[in-house]
Amino acid sequence: MKTYLNLRKTWPLHVFLLPSVILLIIFNYIPMVGFMIGFEDFKPWLGVFKSPFVGLKHFKFMFHDPTALQVIWNTLFIAIFKIIAGSIVPFSFALFLNEVRVVLYKRTIQSLIYLPHFINWVILGGILTDMLSTNGLINQFLGWLGFGNIAFLQSGNWFRTTLVTSDVWKEFGFGTIIYLAAMAGINPNMYEAADIDGANNWQKAVHITIPAVIPIAIVIATLSLGNILNAGFDQVFNMYNPLVYPKGDIIDTYVYRVGLQQGSFSLATAVGFFKSIIGFILIATTYKLASKYANYKIF
Repeated sequence: MKTYLNLRKTWPLHVFLLPSVILLIIFNYIPMVGFMIGFEDFKPWLGVFKSPFVGLKHFKFMFHDPTALQVIWNTLFIAIFKIIAGSIVPFSFALFLNEVRVVLYKRTIQSLIYLPHFINWVILGGILTDMLSTNGLINQFLGWLGFGNIAFLQSGNWFRTTLVTSDVWKEFGFGTIIYLAAMAGINPNMYEAADIDGANNWQKAVHITIPAVIPIAIVIATLSLGNILNAGFDQVFNMYNPLVYPKGDIIDTYVYRVGLQQGSFSLATAVGFFKSIIGFILIATTYKLASKYANYKIF
């Protein structure tokens, strides 16, 4: 009875919510039926429900295929380094920027570092490809300093470094603003008390600022682990080439190439399904960790 009365009061809110629920079902839940392709020898002319069922054939092939295993390792390697660098850099930069007392200067820096977040990887990939090519601006500058050319986009190890560095450069402004917002919530009386005790800026940062921001850092880092298999399709797809496939190819680009370009729909779906299962387990695990160590709860 109580639920019915509450529903009578809140039904307009449910009506507003309805379009979002319908779109979610149409574009997120109904396409999940397609995961069945991973258990079939999919024939487009037979459709999803009439193609021959082959069980775990494509999953077994995936775990015995050196290329697929290399792709999974590449994804983990690139994603882990992105998470580590993407956590340390904005946290450190926010600590230094928090000490800037000239408001106009501080806001100008915030705007400049936040700007790359809004640039699409299609545009940014093209700019970086031109700048990092063997005849690009960066190599010309290195040559002017007396160094030799560096194959940023032709060498596998340099390509991984380029991916991590460019991703951190693009997104660290966004992370910095989150940490600055957390620092703005620290009680100023704590700093005033520290001033009375004669603490310098470094001591205040170590004993007040960093402990106050650590819970936010734990939440961001643990939730990032849930996306550990998302190494960045847009970035890699717009910057990679066949020369760096052995060390730069990730699960998403492998699924695109094998599934859409080579027509192996079942194998590509099996790899994508494997990624989704692992991602779901990681998200559930990291949510538990964030709840336990940072008291972060949604439900």
